[in-house]
Amino acid sequence: MYPEERQQAIAARVMSQGSASVAELAQTYDVTTETVRRDLAVLDRAGVLRRVHGGAVPVRALHLVEPSVDEREATRAQHKRAIGRAAAEFLPRSGAILLDAGTTTARVAALLPTDRDLLVVTNSVPVAARVAALGPLSLHLLGGRVRGLTQAAVGEQAVRTLESLRVDIAFIGTNGISLRHGLSTPDPEEAAVKRAMVSCANFVVVVADSSKIGHEDLVSFAPIDAVDVLVTDSEISPADQAGLAGHGLDVVIAGDDS
Repeated sequence: MYPEERQQAIAARVMSQGSASVAELAQTYDVTTETVRRDLAVLDRAGVLRRVHGGAVPVRALHLVEPSVDEREATRAQHKRAIGRAAAEFLPRSGAILLDAGTTTARVAALLPTDRDLLVVTNSVPVAARVAALGPLSLHLLGGRVRGLTQAAVGEQAVRTLESLRVDIAFIGTNGISLRHGLSTPDPEEAAVKRAMVSCANFVVVVADSSKIGHEDLVSFAPIDAVDVLVTDSEISPADQAGLAGHGLDVVIAGDDS
């Protein structure tokens, strides 16, 4: 195989898998790790892939810029509605639940039943406003600095409160999800709150549309094995579904929203 052919094959493999290690590529194409690193350097300079420690990811997979709530609200809205409906099936008859900030978790909040004895804990101002209007439900709004970009309370106060709580189930949003980097988000303060949310829950449901799968943001806040369920849409690839399931994650595919 000529170098150009191997580089094209490497690029296709990384794009389809979401990532690949140097060792894996060397074994697959029967070349040395030094050869693979040179190939990755060529592909990185060409803007096809991005080299990371030990391997490569697609250029689109590493995110540092965070979209606003309004931008995210209009993105893949149909999928998010379907995901919210499927995730709502996990709501308990009674007990304490936690709703993370985010436009997909907001879809779960929109479906909260008012005939159950539920305490809702959230750091989301929009979710809190919605729940407060549902009289029968109890609401605990986490304190802290509110980020205008995400309308979420963050900071030491929110983290300390979460460290003292135990909830039955947490519904968590994420900007990225991959086998290697776990669940990730661009902002360190948001990551700290999400990490505390995962830790305080007996059962964790991640709600994320399939465009988040294979993407990696700056800060990882939980490994895949810290999560019980991923609710996503039908556009998840069979390879991604199998990879996540192979790491013990129950992947629930939301039906089409019609």
